[in-house]
Amino acid sequence: MIIDAHQHFWDPARANYPWMATDELTPIRRAFGPVDLAPLLQANGIDASIVVQCRSALEETEEFLRIAHETPSVIGVVGWADLTDGALGDTLQRLRGLPGGDKLVGIRHQVHDEADPDWLLREDVQRGLTAVFAHDLTYDLLVRSRELPAAIATAQAFPQARFVLDHAAKPPIADGGSAEWSDRIKGLGDCGNVWCKISGLATEAVWNDWDAERLFPFVAHAASCFGEGRLIFGSDWPVCLLAGSYGEIKGALEACLVKLGPEVRDKAFGVNAAQAYQLAIAR
Repeated sequence: MIIDAHQHFWDPARANYPWMATDELTPIRRAFGPVDLAPLLQANGIDASIVVQCRSALEETEEFLRIAHETPSVIGVVGWADLTDGALGDTLQRLRGLPGGDKLVGIRHQVHDEADPDWLLREDVQRGLTAVFAHDLTYDLLVRSRELPAAIATAQAFPQARFVLDHAAKPPIADGGSAEWSDRIKGLGDCGNVWCKISGLATEAVWNDWDAERLFPFVAHAASCFGEGRLIFGSDWPVCLLAGSYGEIKGALEACLVKLGPEVRDKAFGVNAAQAYQLAIAR
């Protein structure tokens, strides 16, 4: 099964997305749903996808579970829940009981938007992560270089848990990269319980001036840090449309992965995601 492990649905007419407020995001400030994604999956040979959190609201998680229940191609939901809520365990239990609740595979929060770079290490957040892992869910790390030390410490604090790093921690591709990103992502890769999504890279480059060749050094470095068994493909659609079409993004990332070896490509497009999120197809 070929899996797109990172895509989104949203409708700005029905909910508020603070991160979408800038003028440069105008092209994607409209509704995107399953009917928009379906022909793209078919055209690009993708069998299934995982829909990922866009805003900090339980209502969105509930909506995504409903969509997953009604949409066979959506095989997983990485939703949002308040890690600082002392009753998080009860909330997760309730979500699991909803239609589509069996497709809840992970939790995510926009950690890179928190003022405190060590937000992940707060006592209430660590307690929340304990509840997430008690429900056998994966935690998606949405961080940049600034938050990577806290992410490393968190992965080390929960050695039996599963973490997925989103967008390879958003390397500064447009600026040519940085030693800080390179060194810190290596530290996270040394944690054997963390997978890395090769997603969102084109939008970290100059949107109208990028290609697979320019992305390759960053994909190759992630591969050297995480190995072929912990790289995961994600389109980051529809955010990716700022830089290119679904097909262009998929084609560029596939070219990078194939350059590292056909087995690297094959694992990143399916089995690694199934293992990281404990998808039913892996059982």
